[in-house]
Amino acid sequence: MNEGTNGTIDCQVEQAKEFVNSIIEWCTGKGLDFALNAATALLIFLLGALAIKLLDRAVRKALEKTGRKILIVNFIASVVTKSCWAVLAVTVLARLGVDVGPLVAGLGVTGFILGFAFQESLGNLASGLMIALNEPFKVGDFVEAAGLSGSILEINMMATVMATPDNKRIVLPNKAVWGGPITNYSALDKRRVDMQVGIAYGEDVAKAIETIRGVLAGVEGVLEEPAPAVATAALDASQVTINIRPWAKTSDYWAVYSATLSAVKDALQKAGIEIPFPQITVHTAKA
Repeated sequence: MNEGTNGTIDCQVEQAKEFVNSIIEWCTGKGLDFALNAATALLIFLLGALAIKLLDRAVRKALEKTGRKILIVNFIASVVTKSCWAVLAVTVLARLGVDVGPLVAGLGVTGFILGFAFQESLGNLASGLMIALNEPFKVGDFVEAAGLSGSILEINMMATVMATPDNKRIVLPNKAVWGGPITNYSALDKRRVDMQVGIAYGEDVAKAIETIRGVLAGVEGVLEEPAPAVATAALDASQVTINIRPWAKTSDYWAVYSATLSAVKDALQKAGIEIPFPQITVHTAKA
């Protein structure tokens, strides 16, 4: 073995001794403090996790007692628990000796950047919260929103899902739903059924109205209160237009609409009252 090799081995041995001595020095000087801090941080984490779990359960139970929908219950409980987890994480890191000041500042800047990048998603989230709080509709309701009509299938914090009358599934961003008028056709128990019929100008209007009133009294689903309204609506180009406005339960709307139209047509024909079609009378002048 030459002198160069011996020198290399001696150097490595010295480095190893220095490393071991530094470890021993750290353990005797700071190791005990670190161990105590680590144990304390672990204890804080475990107790904090248990407290957050109990808090989540208590918040959900309290909100459910107030009659809130499951959507708003989940949202509020999620915000509370996530906020608590963030506070717990900062507390544990601080106990371990980590300088959390720059971390908190960095999170603030990151949050601002992410908020700007995901402003559409945040808008949908905020609109979802407003829908949950105000409850303009519920699952199963037939509504018109964002220019579309359908039955509500699902409501979550980001979107509203509906099925159209021809059974197409549409997902609407909550921002579009909350940003415009919402018509809920299922919210009230009664609806007025609006329709019109025309009779020829030569017919007796009073007789036609009386005939229609008799028809409405026999149509299944037409309510007695509020009473149906039948009245002359307009003198149009080729007919006298009569408004027919019975009331029905919301669930019976279309059945009453269809049954009333068919019964009115048959009754007017039996009474000899002409229902005209659009026509133009042309008079020619002799030269």
